[in-house]
Amino acid sequence: MPAVSRPAPTIILLDDDAALRQALTFSLEIEGYQVMACETGDQLMAQVLPDHDACLVLDYRLENGTGLDTLETLRARGVALPAILITSHPKASVRERAARLQAALVEKPLLGDLLLARIHDILPLGL
Repeated sequence: MPAVSRPAPTIILLDDDAALRQALTFSLEIEGYQVMACETGDQLMAQVLPDHDACLVLDYRLENGTGLDTLETLRARGVALPAILITSHPKASVRERAARLQAALVEKPLLGDLLLARIHDILPLGL
């Protein structure tokens, strides 16, 4: 009997920078992930999120709030998906809040494959 293939894991991406959102979506899809890309925290909140085989990738600085604000709301709603925060401002207060919300931190600029390596640690493709 042939093996049943599982759908690829999903990356839920929140970034208000259209160019970066497109570039990350393209890169992650090339790697084999499905990507659910959102521009705003409100847009992300309106989505039906998977409860497994997914992770959140959130930009810290958004036009209206922060990725950590969105993550805090998601956590309050019971969303326990692993999360990665992308920031170019890793102040101690941001690091502490990210840790409290159980979010890994990846600093900008996104050099090399650091973000992808962190995602692979959380969601191996198993290919």
